[in-house]
Amino acid sequence: MMKFRFMIIALGTSLSFGICQAQNNPEAIKDDFKPAVTNQPGQEFPQVNSQGYARFRIKAPQADSIRVSLGLGGQGGTKLTKTADGFFIGTTAGAMDEGFHYYHLTIDGGVFNDPGSMNYFGSTRWESGIEIPARDEDFYANKNVAHGNVQQILFPSKSTNSSRRAYVYTPPGYGKDKQRFPVLYLQHGWGEDETAWSNQGRANLIMDNLIAKGKIKPFIIVMTYGMTNETKWGRMKDFKIDGFQTLLTEELIPYIDTNFSTIKTSNGRAMAGLSMGGMETHTITLNKPELFGYYALLSGGTFTPAELKDKPKPRLIFISCGSKERPEGVKNAVAALKEAGYNAVSYVSENTGHEFQTWRRSLRELAPLLFK
Repeated sequence: MMKFRFMIIALGTSLSFGICQAQNNPEAIKDDFKPAVTNQPGQEFPQVNSQGYARFRIKAPQADSIRVSLGLGGQGGTKLTKTADGFFIGTTAGAMDEGFHYYHLTIDGGVFNDPGSMNYFGSTRWESGIEIPARDEDFYANKNVAHGNVQQILFPSKSTNSSRRAYVYTPPGYGKDKQRFPVLYLQHGWGEDETAWSNQGRANLIMDNLIAKGKIKPFIIVMTYGMTNETKWGRMKDFKIDGFQTLLTEELIPYIDTNFSTIKTSNGRAMAGLSMGGMETHTITLNKPELFGYYALLSGGTFTPAELKDKPKPRLIFISCGSKERPEGVKNAVAALKEAGYNAVSYVSENTGHEFQTWRRSLRELAPLLFK
């Protein structure tokens, strides 16, 4: 089991509820609120403003109290105030980190989703999600460029006696000729599933935009569910990699190589993961180094020269985190790897923590380095 060197909140994207998102901001709140882009069709709330504040309005005339889990860390989220017309309203006490956040409502002690927001699978349930506008959001915007395809596949798994699901991104132009493509196996975090990187992470749009600018060599991305033994939060020490390793390396990879136009060598194969997916990446690449030529841990631990010694040398080791995590751990680990002769790269996302804006930016930085 890997030793985490920098994670102050281990293996959980769901914790972005209250501890990763907010910054104190003494300036007056600007009244330029607009409906969030993550709202249900036709819903005016929640709203966000140009500073990163979020405002909520919930109709619940029979309720006594509503609290939104989103808000300043350590303050229990945002308590809404009931008005005479039966609505509860409130605004976060400070500006949120840019990017995507999960949240939910606590209404008279019960947990519910916000009927105004779309839902995303996180924290082992479908949670409400909100997008806080980011200054650099252009790199994951839905632009008028050639788009790839994200398709659901079902592959047979003898080890789990089931048909398993994965999502596969194929780049624009895939299938038009006999070209073969390298593959990135990209893992989600604890409590999420194979939809996370497309829905919350916008991985396909990041890829489309990078390809359109000629910044990367097009490649396939495969995303599958990593919780084969359903470990509970707080019990990650009980997580066993064996089941998922078998599923990935003996079932999914052969299926992808048989059914897609792939490069079937380690130099045409990479593995990466965020948070818990980084833990999986770390362990599987050490156990099966002959399968992957590129390793990437996104807020998911580090590698050391000692554990890589006497194994096939990867072409790249990429390690990243947010500046609100422990970036010195990432930088020190990469410095040690470079000194030992490895091609290692670090990346730190500014003003973000253990959250999807960190991982979106990490994918943007990682993609151009792969399959060179």
